[in-house]
Amino acid sequence: MGKGNYRIGCCLLSFVLLQFTVCNLERLKGQTMHGLAALVRFQRSRRLLGVCYIVVKVSLLVVVEIGVFPLICGWWLDICSLEMFDASLKDRELSFKSAPGTTMFLHWLVGMVYVFYFASFILLLREVLRPGVLWFLRNLNDPDFNPVQEMIHLPIYRHLRRFILSVVVFGSIVLLMLWLPIRLIKLLLPAFLPYNVMLYSDAPVSELSLELLLLQVVLPALLEQGHTRQWLKGLVRAWTVSAGYLLDLHSYLLGEQEDNDGNQPVNNNNNNNPPPGHHNNNNNPAPAVGEGLHAAHQAILQQGGPVGFQPYHRPLRFPFRIVLLIAFMCITLLVASLVCLTLPVFTGRWLMSFWTGNSKIHELYTAACGLYVCWLSIRGVTVLLAWMPQGRTVIIRKVQEWTLMILKTLVVALLVAGVIPLLLGLLFELVIVAPLRVPLDQTPLFYPWQDWALGVLHAKIIAAITLMGPQWWLKTVIEQVYANGIRNIDLQFIIRKLAAPVISVLLLSLCVPYVIAAGIVPAVGVTPEMEILMQRRIYPFLLMVVSLIGILSFQIRQFKRLYEHIKNDNNIHGRSSRSGAKIE
Repeated sequence: MGKGNYRIGCCLLSFVLLQFTVCNLERLKGQTMHGLAALVRFQRSRRLLGVCYIVVKVSLLVVVEIGVFPLICGWWLDICSLEMFDASLKDRELSFKSAPGTTMFLHWLVGMVYVFYFASFILLLREVLRPGVLWFLRNLNDPDFNPVQEMIHLPIYRHLRRFILSVVVFGSIVLLMLWLPIRLIKLLLPAFLPYNVMLYSDAPVSELSLELLLLQVVLPALLEQGHTRQWLKGLVRAWTVSAGYLLDLHSYLLGEQEDNDGNQPVNNNNNNNPPPGHHNNNNNPAPAVGEGLHAAHQAILQQGGPVGFQPYHRPLRFPFRIVLLIAFMCITLLVASLVCLTLPVFTGRWLMSFWTGNSKIHELYTAACGLYVCWLSIRGVTVLLAWMPQGRTVIIRKVQEWTLMILKTLVVALLVAGVIPLLLGLLFELVIVAPLRVPLDQTPLFYPWQDWALGVLHAKIIAAITLMGPQWWLKTVIEQVYANGIRNIDLQFIIRKLAAPVISVLLLSLCVPYVIAAGIVPAVGVTPEMEILMQRRIYPFLLMVVSLIGILSFQIRQFKRLYEHIKNDNNIHGRSSRSGAKIE
Protein backbone atom coordinates (compact mmCIF):
# COMPACT_ATOMS: atom_id res chain seq x y z
CA MET A 1 0.00 0.00 0.00
CA GLY A 2 2.98 2.34 0.35
CA LYS A 3 4.49 4.48 3.08
CA GLY A 4 1.82 7.15 2.71
CA ASN A 5 -1.00 4.70 3.34
CA TYR A 6 0.92 3.20 6.26
CA ARG A 7 1.25 6.69 7.72
CA ILE A 8 -2.50 7.31 7.30
CA GLY A 9 -3.29 3.96 8.93
CA CYS A 10 -1.10 4.81 11.91
CA CYS A 11 -2.85 8.18 12.24
CA LEU A 12 -6.29 6.52 12.18
CA LEU A 13 -5.19 3.97 14.78
CA SER A 14 -3.82 6.75 16.99
CA PHE A 15 -7.12 8.60 16.66
CA VAL A 16 -9.09 5.52 17.72
CA LEU A 17 -6.79 5.00 20.72
CA LEU A 18 -7.20 8.65 21.65
CA GLN A 19 -10.99 8.30 21.58
CA PHE A 20 -10.73 5.18 23.75
CA THR A 21 -8.49 7.02 26.24
CA VAL A 22 -10.87 9.99 26.45
CA CYS A 23 -13.86 7.71 26.98
CA ASN A 24 -12.04 5.78 29.72
CA LEU A 25 -10.93 8.97 31.47
CA GLU A 26 -14.51 10.26 31.46
CA ARG A 27 -15.70 6.89 32.71
CA LEU A 28 -13.13 6.83 35.53
CA LYS A 29 -13.94 10.38 36.52
CA GLY A 30 -17.65 9.66 36.53
CA GLN A 31 -17.24 6.47 38.54
CA THR A 32 -14.91 8.18 41.04
CA MET A 33 -17.30 11.08 41.65
CA HIS A 34 -20.24 8.66 41.79
CA GLY A 35 -18.41 6.53 44.37
CA LEU A 36 -17.52 9.56 46.53
CA ALA A 37 -21.13 10.74 46.45
CA ALA A 38 -22.31 7.28 47.51
CA LEU A 39 -19.69 7.18 50.29
CA VAL A 40 -20.82 10.43 51.89
CA ARG A 41 -24.48 9.48 51.26
CA PHE A 42 -25.37 12.37 48.98
CA GLN A 43 -28.29 10.75 47.17
CA ARG A 44 -29.20 13.71 44.99
CA SER A 45 -25.58 14.37 44.01
CA ARG A 46 -25.14 10.67 43.29
CA ARG A 47 -28.14 10.63 40.96
CA LEU A 48 -27.08 13.86 39.27
CA LEU A 49 -23.53 12.59 38.72
CA GLY A 50 -24.91 9.31 37.37
CA VAL A 51 -27.12 11.13 34.89
CA CYS A 52 -24.24 13.40 33.84
CA TYR A 53 -22.00 10.39 33.30
CA ILE A 54 -24.64 8.69 31.13
CA VAL A 55 -25.14 11.88 29.09
CA VAL A 56 -21.38 12.30 28.52
CA LYS A 57 -20.98 8.63 27.64
CA VAL A 58 -23.89 8.58 25.16
CA SER A 59 -22.76 11.88 23.60
CA LEU A 60 -19.23 10.60 23.02
CA LEU A 61 -20.52 7.32 21.57
CA VAL A 62 -22.94 9.14 19.25
CA VAL A 63 -20.09 11.35 18.01
CA VAL A 64 -17.94 8.28 17.39
CA GLU A 65 -20.71 6.29 15.66
CA ILE A 66 -22.19 9.06 13.50
CA GLY A 67 -19.22 11.39 13.06
CA VAL A 68 -15.93 9.54 13.40
CA PHE A 69 -16.79 6.20 11.81
CA PRO A 70 -18.20 7.59 8.51
CA LEU A 71 -15.26 10.01 8.37
CA ILE A 72 -12.78 7.12 8.68
CA CYS A 73 -14.67 5.20 5.98
CA GLY A 74 -14.64 8.24 3.69
CA TRP A 75 -10.92 8.82 4.07
CA TRP A 76 -10.17 5.12 3.59
CA LEU A 77 -12.28 5.07 0.41
CA ASP A 78 -10.37 8.11 -0.85
CA ILE A 79 -6.99 6.58 -0.04
CA CYS A 80 -7.82 3.28 -1.72
CA SER A 81 -9.14 5.04 -4.86
CA LEU A 82 -6.23 7.44 -5.42
CA GLU A 83 -4.88 5.46 -8.38
CA MET A 84 -8.31 5.44 -10.00
CA PHE A 85 -8.18 9.25 -10.32
CA ASP A 86 -4.40 9.58 -10.83
CA ALA A 87 -4.05 11.47 -7.55
CA SER A 88 -1.67 11.27 -4.62
CA LEU A 89 -1.67 11.89 -0.91
CA LYS A 90 0.08 15.21 -1.58
CA ASP A 91 -2.95 16.39 -3.55
CA ARG A 92 -5.28 15.43 -0.71
CA GLU A 93 -3.01 17.22 1.76
CA LEU A 94 -3.10 20.39 -0.33
CA SER A 95 -6.89 20.24 -0.66
CA PHE A 96 -7.20 19.74 3.08
CA LYS A 97 -4.98 22.73 3.81
CA SER A 98 -6.88 24.95 1.38
CA ALA A 99 -10.37 24.01 2.66
CA PRO A 100 -10.28 21.74 5.74
CA GLY A 101 -13.96 22.06 6.59
CA THR A 102 -15.19 21.27 3.08
CA THR A 103 -12.75 18.36 2.73
CA MET A 104 -13.81 16.77 6.00
CA PHE A 105 -17.50 17.25 5.20
CA LEU A 106 -17.17 15.65 1.76
CA HIS A 107 -15.29 12.67 3.17
CA TRP A 108 -17.89 12.30 5.92
CA LEU A 109 -20.68 12.48 3.32
CA VAL A 110 -19.06 9.79 1.15
CA GLY A 111 -18.49 7.59 4.20
CA MET A 112 -22.10 8.03 5.32
CA VAL A 113 -23.38 7.05 1.86
CA TYR A 114 -21.11 3.98 1.91
CA VAL A 115 -22.37 2.95 5.37
CA PHE A 116 -26.00 3.51 4.32
CA TYR A 117 -25.82 1.35 1.21
CA PHE A 118 -23.88 -1.33 3.08
CA ALA A 119 -26.62 -1.45 5.72
CA SER A 120 -29.27 -1.60 2.98
CA PHE A 121 -27.50 -4.57 1.41
CA ILE A 122 -27.35 -6.33 4.79
CA LEU A 123 -31.11 -5.85 5.16
CA LEU A 124 -31.59 -7.41 1.72
CA LEU A 125 -29.39 -10.36 2.74
CA ARG A 126 -31.56 -10.94 5.80
CA GLU A 127 -34.57 -11.33 3.51
CA VAL A 128 -32.83 -14.11 1.57
CA LEU A 129 -30.74 -15.99 4.14
CA ARG A 130 -31.95 -18.21 6.94
CA PRO A 131 -32.68 -16.37 10.21
CA GLY A 132 -29.63 -16.84 12.38
CA VAL A 133 -26.93 -16.82 9.68
CA LEU A 134 -26.04 -13.18 10.28
CA TRP A 135 -26.09 -13.46 14.07
CA PHE A 136 -22.91 -11.39 14.37
CA LEU A 137 -24.54 -8.32 12.73
CA ARG A 138 -27.11 -6.12 14.39
CA ASN A 139 -30.59 -6.26 12.86
CA LEU A 140 -31.74 -2.67 12.32
CA ASN A 141 -35.31 -3.83 11.59
CA ASP A 142 -35.62 -5.57 14.94
CA PRO A 143 -38.33 -3.79 16.99
CA ASP A 144 -36.41 -4.62 20.18
CA PHE A 145 -33.23 -2.97 18.90
CA ASN A 146 -32.57 0.26 20.81
CA PRO A 147 -29.15 1.81 20.13
CA VAL A 148 -29.43 4.40 22.92
CA GLN A 149 -30.23 1.68 25.45
CA GLU A 150 -27.21 -0.29 24.27
CA MET A 151 -25.01 2.78 24.65
CA ILE A 152 -26.22 3.21 28.22
CA HIS A 153 -25.96 -0.40 29.41
CA LEU A 154 -22.94 -1.79 27.56
CA PRO A 155 -19.49 -0.88 28.92
CA ILE A 156 -16.96 1.19 27.03
CA TYR A 157 -14.68 -1.71 26.11
CA ARG A 158 -17.60 -3.49 24.41
CA HIS A 159 -18.28 -0.41 22.30
CA LEU A 160 -14.59 -0.07 21.49
CA ARG A 161 -14.38 -3.73 20.46
CA ARG A 162 -17.46 -3.32 18.25
CA PHE A 163 -16.03 -0.12 16.76
CA ILE A 164 -12.68 -1.73 15.92
CA LEU A 165 -14.46 -4.76 14.43
CA SER A 166 -16.62 -2.49 12.25
CA VAL A 167 -13.55 -0.56 11.08
CA VAL A 168 -11.78 -3.82 10.19
CA VAL A 169 -14.80 -5.24 8.33
CA PHE A 170 -15.60 -2.07 6.40
CA GLY A 171 -11.94 -1.43 5.63
CA SER A 172 -11.42 -5.00 4.39
CA ILE A 173 -14.46 -4.70 2.12
CA VAL A 174 -13.07 -1.46 0.68
CA LEU A 175 -9.75 -3.20 -0.01
CA LEU A 176 -11.53 -6.14 -1.61
CA MET A 177 -14.01 -4.18 -3.73
CA LEU A 178 -12.02 -1.02 -4.56
CA TRP A 179 -8.26 -1.25 -4.12
CA LEU A 180 -7.75 -4.77 -5.47
CA PRO A 181 -10.04 -4.28 -8.53
CA ILE A 182 -8.19 -1.05 -9.38
CA ARG A 183 -4.89 -2.93 -9.30
CA LEU A 184 -6.34 -5.66 -11.53
CA ILE A 185 -7.77 -3.09 -13.97
CA LYS A 186 -4.40 -1.34 -14.23
CA LEU A 187 -2.78 -4.69 -14.85
CA LEU A 188 -5.28 -6.01 -17.41
CA LEU A 189 -6.46 -2.73 -19.01
CA PRO A 190 -3.67 -0.18 -18.67
CA ALA A 191 -5.38 2.42 -20.88
CA PHE A 192 -8.72 2.32 -19.06
CA LEU A 193 -7.64 4.23 -15.96
CA PRO A 194 -7.49 6.91 -14.64
CA TYR A 195 -10.99 8.32 -14.61
CA ASN A 196 -11.27 11.84 -15.96
CA VAL A 197 -12.47 13.83 -12.92
CA MET A 198 -11.68 17.54 -12.73
CA LEU A 199 -13.02 18.90 -9.47
CA TYR A 200 -11.15 22.21 -9.67
CA SER A 201 -11.59 23.06 -13.32
CA ASP A 202 -12.83 26.27 -14.92
CA ALA A 203 -15.68 24.50 -16.67
CA PRO A 204 -19.05 26.24 -16.61
CA VAL A 205 -20.59 23.30 -14.77
CA SER A 206 -19.93 22.76 -11.09
CA GLU A 207 -18.76 19.16 -10.72
CA LEU A 208 -19.52 19.24 -7.03
CA SER A 209 -23.18 19.94 -7.68
CA LEU A 210 -23.22 17.14 -10.25
CA GLU A 211 -21.74 14.70 -7.74
CA LEU A 212 -24.37 15.69 -5.21
CA LEU A 213 -26.96 15.22 -7.94
CA LEU A 214 -25.62 11.72 -8.61
CA LEU A 215 -25.61 10.77 -4.91
CA GLN A 216 -28.97 12.30 -4.03
CA VAL A 217 -31.04 11.75 -7.20
CA VAL A 218 -29.51 9.33 -9.72
CA LEU A 219 -28.44 6.50 -7.41
CA PRO A 220 -31.56 6.55 -5.18
CA ALA A 221 -33.84 6.72 -8.23
CA LEU A 222 -32.03 3.73 -9.75
CA LEU A 223 -31.55 1.60 -6.64
CA GLU A 224 -34.94 2.25 -5.08
CA GLN A 225 -36.80 0.98 -8.12
CA GLY A 226 -38.74 -2.17 -7.34
CA HIS A 227 -37.37 -4.05 -10.34
CA THR A 228 -33.75 -3.22 -9.52
CA ARG A 229 -34.16 -4.39 -5.95
CA GLN A 230 -35.91 -7.57 -7.09
CA TRP A 231 -33.12 -8.24 -9.61
CA LEU A 232 -30.48 -7.80 -6.93
CA LYS A 233 -32.42 -10.01 -4.54
CA GLY A 234 -32.82 -12.64 -7.26
CA LEU A 235 -29.08 -12.57 -8.00
CA VAL A 236 -28.26 -12.94 -4.31
CA ARG A 237 -30.69 -15.85 -3.97
CA ALA A 238 -29.32 -17.56 -7.09
CA TRP A 239 -25.76 -17.18 -5.78
CA THR A 240 -26.81 -18.48 -2.36
CA VAL A 241 -28.55 -21.53 -3.86
CA SER A 242 -25.56 -22.28 -6.09
CA ALA A 243 -23.05 -21.93 -3.26
CA GLY A 244 -25.26 -23.94 -0.94
CA TYR A 245 -25.51 -26.91 -3.29
CA LEU A 246 -21.84 -26.77 -4.30
CA LEU A 247 -20.60 -26.74 -0.70
CA ASP A 248 -23.50 -28.73 0.84
CA LEU A 249 -24.52 -25.66 2.89
CA HIS A 250 -28.04 -25.27 1.55
CA SER A 251 -29.57 -26.03 4.93
CA TYR A 252 -27.22 -23.61 6.69
CA LEU A 253 -27.82 -20.73 4.26
CA LEU A 254 -31.49 -21.10 3.34
CA GLY A 255 -32.91 -23.43 5.99
CA GLU A 256 -34.91 -26.58 5.46
CA GLN A 257 -38.39 -25.21 4.87
CA GLU A 258 -38.86 -27.15 1.63
CA ASP A 259 -37.69 -30.37 3.21
CA ASN A 260 -39.89 -29.80 6.25
CA ASP A 261 -42.91 -29.11 4.03
CA GLY A 262 -42.25 -32.31 2.10
CA ASN A 263 -41.84 -34.42 5.24
CA GLN A 264 -44.51 -32.80 7.40
CA PRO A 265 -46.34 -36.03 8.46
CA VAL A 266 -43.10 -37.70 9.51
CA ASN A 267 -41.91 -34.70 11.47
CA ASN A 268 -45.24 -34.31 13.21
CA ASN A 269 -44.98 -37.82 14.55
CA ASN A 270 -41.52 -37.19 15.95
CA ASN A 271 -41.83 -33.75 17.48
CA ASN A 272 -40.29 -34.79 20.73
CA ASN A 273 -37.30 -36.50 19.09
CA PRO A 274 -35.55 -34.13 16.70
CA PRO A 275 -33.24 -35.77 14.17
CA PRO A 276 -29.53 -35.72 14.86
CA GLY A 277 -27.55 -32.85 13.46
CA HIS A 278 -30.43 -30.37 13.90
CA HIS A 279 -30.37 -27.55 16.43
CA ASN A 280 -33.21 -27.16 18.82
CA ASN A 281 -35.23 -23.95 18.67
CA ASN A 282 -36.24 -23.45 22.27
CA ASN A 283 -36.31 -20.11 23.98
CA ASN A 284 -33.25 -20.81 26.11
CA PRO A 285 -31.35 -23.69 24.53
CA ALA A 286 -28.29 -25.02 26.26
CA PRO A 287 -25.48 -25.39 23.74
CA ALA A 288 -24.12 -28.88 23.59
CA VAL A 289 -20.44 -29.61 23.58
CA GLY A 290 -18.95 -29.21 20.12
CA GLU A 291 -21.83 -27.26 18.61
CA GLY A 292 -19.61 -24.26 18.02
CA LEU A 293 -19.71 -20.55 18.67
CA HIS A 294 -22.99 -19.94 16.85
CA ALA A 295 -25.02 -22.07 19.29
CA ALA A 296 -23.49 -20.37 22.31
CA HIS A 297 -24.11 -16.96 20.85
CA GLN A 298 -27.68 -17.92 20.03
CA ALA A 299 -28.23 -19.01 23.63
CA ILE A 300 -26.83 -15.70 24.89
CA LEU A 301 -29.06 -13.75 22.54
CA GLN A 302 -32.18 -15.68 23.49
CA GLN A 303 -31.72 -15.04 27.21
CA GLY A 304 -33.43 -11.67 26.72
CA GLY A 305 -36.35 -13.13 24.73
CA PRO A 306 -37.00 -15.28 21.68
CA VAL A 307 -34.96 -14.40 18.61
CA GLY A 308 -35.72 -15.51 15.06
CA PHE A 309 -33.67 -18.64 14.50
CA GLN A 310 -34.24 -21.70 12.33
CA PRO A 311 -32.57 -25.08 12.82
CA TYR A 312 -30.25 -26.40 10.14
CA HIS A 313 -28.35 -29.54 9.24
CA ARG A 314 -24.61 -29.44 10.03
CA PRO A 315 -22.60 -31.31 7.37
CA LEU A 316 -19.21 -32.93 7.77
CA ARG A 317 -16.15 -30.63 7.85
CA PHE A 318 -18.37 -27.67 8.55
CA PRO A 319 -15.58 -25.13 9.39
CA PHE A 320 -13.72 -25.99 6.18
CA ARG A 321 -16.90 -25.49 4.14
CA ILE A 322 -17.46 -22.11 5.82
CA VAL A 323 -13.93 -21.06 4.84
CA LEU A 324 -14.62 -22.10 1.25
CA LEU A 325 -17.90 -20.16 1.35
CA ILE A 326 -16.08 -17.01 2.51
CA ALA A 327 -13.46 -17.43 -0.22
CA PHE A 328 -16.19 -17.92 -2.84
CA MET A 329 -17.95 -14.81 -1.55
CA CYS A 330 -14.74 -12.75 -1.78
CA ILE A 331 -14.16 -13.87 -5.37
CA THR A 332 -17.77 -13.02 -6.28
CA LEU A 333 -17.49 -9.55 -4.72
CA LEU A 334 -14.23 -8.96 -6.57
CA VAL A 335 -15.72 -9.94 -9.94
CA ALA A 336 -18.86 -7.88 -9.30
CA SER A 337 -16.74 -4.85 -8.40
CA LEU A 338 -14.66 -5.27 -11.56
CA VAL A 339 -17.83 -5.35 -13.68
CA CYS A 340 -19.34 -2.31 -11.91
CA LEU A 341 -16.13 -0.28 -12.28
CA THR A 342 -15.61 -1.04 -15.97
CA LEU A 343 -18.87 -1.87 -17.78
CA PRO A 344 -20.91 1.34 -17.12
CA VAL A 345 -17.93 3.64 -17.79
CA PHE A 346 -16.92 1.74 -20.93
CA THR A 347 -20.50 1.84 -22.24
CA GLY A 348 -20.85 5.53 -21.42
CA ARG A 349 -17.54 6.40 -23.09
CA TRP A 350 -18.53 4.50 -26.22
CA LEU A 351 -21.92 6.25 -26.42
CA MET A 352 -20.47 9.70 -25.66
CA SER A 353 -17.84 9.29 -28.37
CA PHE A 354 -20.55 9.60 -31.04
CA TRP A 355 -21.26 13.20 -29.92
CA THR A 356 -17.95 14.43 -28.53
CA GLY A 357 -15.38 12.45 -30.51
CA ASN A 358 -12.04 11.92 -28.78
CA SER A 359 -12.42 14.76 -26.27
CA LYS A 360 -12.26 13.83 -22.59
CA ILE A 361 -15.53 13.95 -20.66
CA HIS A 362 -16.14 13.95 -16.96
CA GLU A 363 -16.61 10.33 -15.91
CA LEU A 364 -19.69 11.32 -13.96
CA TYR A 365 -21.54 11.69 -17.26
CA THR A 366 -20.15 8.48 -18.75
CA ALA A 367 -20.85 6.41 -15.63
CA ALA A 368 -24.39 7.73 -15.24
CA CYS A 369 -25.12 7.28 -18.96
CA GLY A 370 -23.70 3.76 -19.02
CA LEU A 371 -25.49 2.82 -15.81
CA TYR A 372 -28.87 3.86 -17.14
CA VAL A 373 -28.25 2.26 -20.54
CA CYS A 374 -27.35 -1.04 -18.87
CA TRP A 375 -30.42 -0.81 -16.64
CA LEU A 376 -32.71 -0.03 -19.58
CA SER A 377 -31.20 -2.88 -21.62
CA ILE A 378 -31.77 -5.41 -18.85
CA ARG A 379 -35.27 -4.08 -18.27
CA GLY A 380 -36.10 -4.29 -21.99
CA VAL A 381 -34.81 -7.85 -22.26
CA THR A 382 -36.85 -9.00 -19.26
CA VAL A 383 -40.01 -7.33 -20.61
CA LEU A 384 -39.57 -8.93 -24.06
CA LEU A 385 -38.99 -12.35 -22.52
CA ALA A 386 -42.21 -11.93 -20.54
CA TRP A 387 -44.16 -10.88 -23.66
CA MET A 388 -42.86 -13.49 -26.11
CA PRO A 389 -45.12 -16.39 -25.00
CA GLN A 390 -48.23 -14.20 -25.56
CA GLY A 391 -47.86 -13.92 -29.34
CA ARG A 392 -47.08 -11.26 -31.95
CA THR A 393 -50.42 -9.41 -31.67
CA VAL A 394 -50.06 -8.91 -27.94
CA ILE A 395 -46.46 -7.76 -28.40
CA ILE A 396 -47.47 -5.15 -31.01
CA ARG A 397 -50.29 -3.88 -28.78
CA LYS A 398 -47.95 -3.72 -25.79
CA VAL A 399 -45.34 -1.84 -27.82
CA GLN A 400 -47.95 0.73 -28.86
CA GLU A 401 -49.11 1.19 -25.27
CA TRP A 402 -45.55 1.54 -24.00
CA THR A 403 -44.65 4.00 -26.77
CA LEU A 404 -47.58 6.23 -25.80
CA MET A 405 -46.67 5.89 -22.14
CA ILE A 406 -43.01 6.77 -22.84
CA LEU A 407 -44.05 9.86 -24.80
CA LYS A 408 -46.27 11.01 -21.95
CA THR A 409 -43.47 10.33 -19.49
CA LEU A 410 -41.01 12.36 -21.56
CA VAL A 411 -43.40 15.32 -21.62
CA VAL A 412 -43.91 15.09 -17.85
CA ALA A 413 -40.16 14.71 -17.29
CA LEU A 414 -39.47 17.76 -19.46
CA LEU A 415 -41.85 19.87 -17.37
CA VAL A 416 -41.38 18.44 -13.87
CA ALA A 417 -37.71 17.42 -14.03
CA GLY A 418 -36.54 20.01 -16.58
CA VAL A 419 -38.39 23.32 -16.56
CA ILE A 420 -39.34 23.47 -12.87
CA PRO A 421 -35.81 22.70 -11.53
CA LEU A 422 -34.28 25.15 -14.02
CA LEU A 423 -36.60 27.98 -12.91
CA LEU A 424 -36.12 27.05 -9.26
CA GLY A 425 -32.33 26.97 -9.57
CA LEU A 426 -32.28 30.31 -11.42
CA LEU A 427 -34.49 31.88 -8.74
CA PHE A 428 -32.20 30.52 -6.02
CA GLU A 429 -29.20 31.96 -7.88
CA LEU A 430 -30.82 35.40 -8.14
CA VAL A 431 -32.14 35.50 -4.58
CA ILE A 432 -29.25 34.06 -2.55
CA VAL A 433 -26.10 33.15 -4.50
CA ALA A 434 -25.61 36.26 -6.70
CA PRO A 435 -26.21 38.88 -3.93
CA LEU A 436 -23.81 37.08 -1.60
CA ARG A 437 -21.00 36.18 -4.01
CA VAL A 438 -20.94 38.85 -6.75
CA PRO A 439 -20.07 42.51 -5.87
CA LEU A 440 -22.09 45.36 -7.33
CA ASP A 441 -19.26 46.43 -9.66
CA GLN A 442 -19.21 43.01 -11.37
CA THR A 443 -21.67 41.31 -13.68
CA PRO A 444 -22.99 37.92 -12.51
CA LEU A 445 -22.74 35.00 -14.91
CA PHE A 446 -25.46 32.36 -14.97
CA TYR A 447 -24.97 28.79 -16.22
CA PRO A 448 -28.27 27.02 -16.98
CA TRP A 449 -26.86 23.52 -16.52
CA GLN A 450 -25.50 24.31 -13.06
CA ASP A 451 -28.73 26.07 -12.08
CA TRP A 452 -30.70 23.01 -13.23
CA ALA A 453 -28.51 20.65 -11.18
CA LEU A 454 -28.96 22.75 -8.05
CA GLY A 455 -32.66 23.16 -8.82
CA VAL A 456 -33.14 19.38 -8.87
CA LEU A 457 -31.72 19.14 -5.36
CA HIS A 458 -33.88 22.02 -4.14
CA ALA A 459 -36.98 20.54 -5.79
CA LYS A 460 -36.34 17.22 -4.05
CA ILE A 461 -35.98 18.96 -0.67
CA ILE A 462 -39.13 21.04 -1.22
CA ALA A 463 -41.11 17.97 -2.27
CA ALA A 464 -39.96 16.08 0.84
CA ILE A 465 -40.90 19.02 3.10
CA THR A 466 -44.27 19.30 1.34
CA LEU A 467 -45.05 15.62 1.88
CA MET A 468 -44.14 15.91 5.56
CA GLY A 469 -46.10 19.14 6.03
CA PRO A 470 -49.82 19.80 6.48
CA GLN A 471 -52.45 18.68 3.99
CA TRP A 472 -52.79 21.19 1.15
CA TRP A 473 -53.25 21.10 -2.61
CA LEU A 474 -49.64 20.44 -3.64
CA LYS A 475 -49.27 17.51 -1.25
CA THR A 476 -52.53 16.02 -2.49
CA VAL A 477 -51.46 16.36 -6.13
CA ILE A 478 -48.03 14.80 -5.51
CA GLU A 479 -49.59 11.87 -3.64
CA GLN A 480 -52.12 11.36 -6.46
CA VAL A 481 -49.39 11.38 -9.13
CA TYR A 482 -47.31 8.94 -7.11
CA ALA A 483 -50.31 6.65 -6.58
CA ASN A 484 -51.10 6.57 -10.31
CA GLY A 485 -47.55 5.60 -11.24
CA ILE A 486 -46.04 5.53 -14.72
CA ARG A 487 -48.42 2.95 -16.14
CA ASN A 488 -51.53 5.01 -15.31
CA ILE A 489 -49.95 8.41 -15.90
CA ASP A 490 -52.49 11.20 -16.44
CA LEU A 491 -50.83 13.87 -18.56
CA GLN A 492 -53.71 16.36 -18.39
CA PHE A 493 -54.00 16.08 -14.61
CA ILE A 494 -50.25 16.60 -14.08
CA ILE A 495 -50.07 19.61 -16.39
CA ARG A 496 -53.24 21.24 -15.05
CA LYS A 497 -52.77 20.55 -11.33
CA LEU A 498 -49.00 20.38 -10.84
CA ALA A 499 -46.85 21.74 -13.68
CA ALA A 500 -48.89 24.79 -14.74
CA PRO A 501 -49.42 26.28 -11.22
CA VAL A 502 -45.81 25.74 -10.13
CA ILE A 503 -44.34 27.09 -13.39
CA SER A 504 -46.69 30.09 -13.22
CA VAL A 505 -45.58 30.93 -9.67
CA LEU A 506 -41.89 30.57 -10.55
CA LEU A 507 -42.23 32.65 -13.73
CA LEU A 508 -44.04 35.39 -11.81
CA SER A 509 -41.31 35.31 -9.16
CA LEU A 510 -38.68 35.77 -11.88
CA CYS A 511 -40.45 38.24 -14.19
CA VAL A 512 -42.19 40.65 -11.81
CA PRO A 513 -38.98 41.83 -10.06
CA TYR A 514 -37.19 42.10 -13.41
CA VAL A 515 -40.01 44.23 -14.90
CA ILE A 516 -39.92 46.49 -11.85
CA ALA A 517 -36.13 46.85 -11.85
CA ALA A 518 -35.56 47.11 -15.62
CA GLY A 519 -38.80 48.81 -16.73
CA ILE A 520 -40.37 50.91 -14.00
CA VAL A 521 -37.30 52.10 -12.08
CA PRO A 522 -35.47 53.61 -15.13
CA ALA A 523 -38.68 55.44 -16.12
CA VAL A 524 -38.67 57.24 -12.76
CA GLY A 525 -35.34 58.85 -13.58
CA VAL A 526 -32.90 57.47 -11.01
CA THR A 527 -29.13 57.32 -11.34
CA PRO A 528 -27.39 54.37 -13.09
CA GLU A 529 -25.90 53.26 -9.78
CA MET A 530 -29.37 53.12 -8.29
CA GLU A 531 -30.61 51.10 -11.27
CA ILE A 532 -27.85 48.54 -10.78
CA LEU A 533 -28.55 48.40 -7.05
CA MET A 534 -32.25 47.81 -7.70
CA GLN A 535 -31.59 45.11 -10.31
CA ARG A 536 -29.23 43.24 -7.99
CA ARG A 537 -31.11 43.60 -4.69
CA ILE A 538 -34.76 43.53 -5.71
CA TYR A 539 -35.02 39.72 -5.61
CA PRO A 540 -33.89 39.28 -1.97
CA PHE A 541 -35.85 42.44 -1.00
CA LEU A 542 -39.10 41.12 -2.46
CA LEU A 543 -38.45 37.73 -0.87
CA MET A 544 -38.07 39.43 2.50
CA VAL A 545 -41.27 41.44 1.92
CA VAL A 546 -43.25 38.33 0.92
CA SER A 547 -41.87 36.43 3.92
CA LEU A 548 -42.87 39.24 6.30
CA ILE A 549 -46.35 39.41 4.76
CA GLY A 550 -46.72 35.65 5.13
CA ILE A 551 -45.58 35.73 8.77
CA LEU A 552 -47.90 38.64 9.57
CA SER A 553 -50.88 36.99 7.88
CA PHE A 554 -50.18 33.77 9.79
CA GLN A 555 -49.98 35.64 13.09
CA ILE A 556 -53.20 37.54 12.29
CA ARG A 557 -55.02 34.27 11.59
CA GLN A 558 -53.70 32.81 14.82
CA PHE A 559 -54.87 35.87 16.81
CA LYS A 560 -58.29 35.65 15.16
CA ARG A 561 -58.58 31.98 16.16
CA LEU A 562 -57.48 32.83 19.70
CA TYR A 563 -60.04 35.68 19.88
CA GLU A 564 -62.84 33.43 18.61
CA HIS A 565 -61.83 30.73 21.08
CA ILE A 566 -61.84 33.16 24.04
CA LYS A 567 -65.14 34.67 22.87
CA ASN A 568 -66.80 31.25 22.63
CA ASP A 569 -65.49 30.26 26.07
CA ASN A 570 -66.89 33.47 27.60
CA ASN A 571 -70.27 32.88 25.96
CA ILE A 572 -70.38 29.32 27.30
CA HIS A 573 -69.45 30.43 30.83
CA GLY A 574 -72.00 33.29 30.67
CA ARG A 575 -74.78 30.95 29.64
CA SER A 576 -73.91 28.45 32.33
CA SER A 577 -73.84 31.14 35.03
CA ARG A 578 -77.24 32.54 33.93
CA SER A 579 -78.78 29.08 33.87
CA GLY A 580 -77.41 28.46 37.38
CA ALA A 581 -78.93 31.71 38.65
CA LYS A 582 -82.37 30.78 37.24
CA ILE A 583 -82.22 27.39 38.92
CA GLU A 584 -81.49 29.01 42.29
